[in-house]
Amino acid sequence: MRDFNVSDVIEPVKRLCIEANTILPEDVKKKLLDAKKKEASPVGKEVLTQIEENIKISATEKLPLCQDTGFAVLFVEVGQDVHFVGGDITDAINEGVRQGYTDGYLRKSIVDDPVVDRENTKDNTPAIIHWNIVLGDKVKVTVAPKGGGSENMSTVKMMKPADGLEGIKDFVVEWVKNAGGNPCPPVIVGVGVGGTFEKVAFLAKKALLRDIGARSPSPVFADAEKEVLERINKTGVGPMGLGGKTTALEVFFETHPCHIASMPVAINVNCHAARHKSVIL
Repeated sequence: MRDFNVSDVIEPVKRLCIEANTILPEDVKKKLLDAKKKEASPVGKEVLTQIEENIKISATEKLPLCQDTGFAVLFVEVGQDVHFVGGDITDAINEGVRQGYTDGYLRKSIVDDPVVDRENTKDNTPAIIHWNIVLGDKVKVTVAPKGGGSENMSTVKMMKPADGLEGIKDFVVEWVKNAGGNPCPPVIVGVGVGGTFEKVAFLAKKALLRDIGARSPSPVFADAEKEVLERINKTGVGPMGLGGKTTALEVFFETHPCHIASMPVAINVNCHAARHKSVIL
């Protein structure tokens, strides 16, 4: 058993909040640069050029990739041999988020009451934290800021089992097409299939953490990822919705067993600023 003082998570979470908002992952950056070379639309190519310049400025000047620095979404894997001491681990994580968004001059976007008062919490807390117990004595923390524009273009649909894989693929393509320029394409599309109403939404968001090109271990869904990506890029929505063949950079499917009477499907759309950073403690 390993004792882990919760205060030791504060500084890493603070750093991850800042880095995730200012440094785009290399796999996403490479995909954007490749897309720029292949984009046939002059307007689309110009938009991708501006995105490229924005990436450089953000990393050099340590400025946010986007003015919407998002909801702080964290995925935390806790080894079952870890014993947290020194306080509440959730409070410590939120303290790291508070410090990161304050000291990093990142926009605070969270309101405490979702409907009536909608008063800003002024430090971007509380964070959304997804916990997973795993083997070992380490703690892995992934910070994945999620902007409101792309999040608003996400959805859950309780489909019929008879709709099958073809129905799922059609649903995803049509949804992304209708989203148009709202989620700031080129996008990354996470698709969850199976589980329950709440599980499928988690699967779709978790899918967004995969590296570009990391195909599903299922040959069927690996083929579906490639097909849906190709079909989305034939819609003509293009970069920022201004036309072109680069509407999506990647499509990821995550699946889970489900009830015999159900086939839930969730789509979680991420803008081209697909931000996430991890640390193992």
